[in-house]
Amino acid sequence: MARAKSPNRVLAEAEEQWIFDEEELTRTPSIQDGMSIEKEKELRAKGINFIRQVGIMLKLPELTLSTGAIFFNRYLMRHSLVDKPGIKALHHYTLGATCLFLATKVEESCRKMKDIVIACCRVAQKNPNLVIDEQSKDFWKWRDTILFNEDVLLETVVFDLTIEAPHKQLFEMLKYYRVEHNKQLRNAAWAFVTDSNMTQLCLLCNSRTIAAAALYAGARFYDVQLPDTHNRPWWSEQGVRLKDMVKAANYMCQNYEAPPQKGDGTGTGGQSIYVGLFTEFGGSSPADQEGEELPWEKTRLRNEQAIGSPLVAGQIEDRSRRGSLGSQSSKRGRDTSPGNQNASKRRRISPEKSLANGDPAKSNGKNLRDVEVQEKEDASEEGEVEE
Repeated sequence: MARAKSPNRVLAEAEEQWIFDEEELTRTPSIQDGMSIEKEKELRAKGINFIRQVGIMLKLPELTLSTGAIFFNRYLMRHSLVDKPGIKALHHYTLGATCLFLATKVEESCRKMKDIVIACCRVAQKNPNLVIDEQSKDFWKWRDTILFNEDVLLETVVFDLTIEAPHKQLFEMLKYYRVEHNKQLRNAAWAFVTDSNMTQLCLLCNSRTIAAAALYAGARFYDVQLPDTHNRPWWSEQGVRLKDMVKAANYMCQNYEAPPQKGDGTGTGGQSIYVGLFTEFGGSSPADQEGEELPWEKTRLRNEQAIGSPLVAGQIEDRSRRGSLGSQSSKRGRDTSPGNQNASKRRRISPEKSLANGDPAKSNGKNLRDVEVQEKEDASEEGEVEE
């Protein structure tokens, strides 16, 4: 297992300037101008949904949509959506279009201005087949508004355009633990990060915490355990504090809509990954709970449990398979003298045979150590034969 990638200090310090507490989110410029908290959340969700709909129509990558949503939330921490005497506030659709236009440049997924304007007109008027003439009044109004407000947006975010998207960090975590091919876990964690763009979570937690919370939510929902590293839990290995990770998961649980009701109104139409995710965090240890295992501990695969686990044994098996393929290719160029034949016979002991009946789940610590010793002996024998 490769070493976990440490957070970029420059990006972390820049992102820290845009992190607020929950009390500050109740005193945004729009709320101070008389808008209710629920109304502001609704307009945020509508504006970010506008970004998503236009991005889907333009076939933009998820990273670009996430960046546009972050710009949108940051702008509303310094500007109001309420009209003032002599000053007309920016409409949330117009702001969404401007944020998406800037995000396409930042993430280097540019689209023609013509295509962006047409997509914005179609989504705003809820008509995906709307025909827009390039010489029409609506076309030029959208075009001029986006270009004019781009400068306003840049000044508002003080040209802080370097953003580390949580989607990217989530995928790196999945690859680190070699669970990127676990479709259920991957899709659940990815949905968590995507849904977080509809909320103000990017203003409460940094992107790495959001990615870890997404992995935590998916692991809890599908009962997946991630191995410890040197007796450290997986979230500590990824540089995330447990308190922040649980806080992000709880925030998503509280702000997510309830699953749709069935036709008779007696039950839910489907279960989301947030059902039963809320956790009271008191900072206590498992020993303080009289033997009761805490929810986040269920996602850990401790070192003493890792021996014989399919995840760890599968990693050893992959490493052994790569080593056996390399030794087979190197044997083709050697002569077939009796000494070399005897050496090759000794090297044919595969790590799989040293495990219990070839089943990685039945292996123990002694067998795994034998595998590592055998690999070292094979490597030294190959060096002597080549000499």
